[in-house]
Amino acid sequence: MKRKPTKTIYYQDELNDEFSKTQIKTKEIGTDYKYIHRNIFYKMASFFCYRVVATPIAYLHPKIKFHLQVENKDLLKNAKNTGYFLFGNHTQETDDAFIPNVLVFPKKAYMIVHPNNVSMPILGKITPHLGALPIPTDLNAFKNFMNGIEKRILEGQCIVVYPEAHIWPYYTKIRPFKATSFSYPIKFDVPSFCFTNTYQKRKHSKNPKIVTYVDGPFYPNKDLPLNAQKQDLRDRIYECMSQRSKKSNVEYIRYVKRSTHD
Repeated sequence: MKRKPTKTIYYQDELNDEFSKTQIKTKEIGTDYKYIHRNIFYKMASFFCYRVVATPIAYLHPKIKFHLQVENKDLLKNAKNTGYFLFGNHTQETDDAFIPNVLVFPKKAYMIVHPNNVSMPILGKITPHLGALPIPTDLNAFKNFMNGIEKRILEGQCIVVYPEAHIWPYYTKIRPFKATSFSYPIKFDVPSFCFTNTYQKRKHSKNPKIVTYVDGPFYPNKDLPLNAQKQDLRDRIYECMSQRSKKSNVEYIRYVKRSTHD
């Protein structure tokens, strides 16, 4: 007997609706925000937070809660000697921060995030140590932001992007997303990969397991103009993720679009 979804969520706008439960007063990310720290004590604190504390949790939490299974992780070895971008679907508040670390180890996963991720009273002080790269709220700060991304790419690390931008818990399809973030791999001339978290039936449990599929590498078509390159790269990754999302075979939360007359 097919298990019914535990709840139904109604939405209107696939691009902008947000279903995260967290309510945060957003911090301004201006020209004074530091993306690159040269202080040795800061670097030591970051190493401790990321490698000693966060990495074991990142492995254990999704494995225990969701019986995480990863398919095609070896594809990332194609970029073991270079930095790269990793695009994924945004369906978990906590584990979306953990799963990329499982995928890219031993590289460090730096994550482009909303300023809310560094705005929390206590955790907001820690997330930069864990690789959070908040999007500036001040246009004048974008130079520092891009310099921070460039440094991590030159170090051979991974930059994680959730192009859907908003969290839809347990959503089993891929929402439309803009081509904006696909300018990064074009600018820095590095490969892109994608990962798709799918929700699949689990024996002896009403909770789903997560099976994550890795695909790539994807390269921009340099025969196209710049804007067309972004759109083309976006479209190929979107199509790949959409096909992978069909592997989901259980619906934990049902999402229903509201009628314009409601």
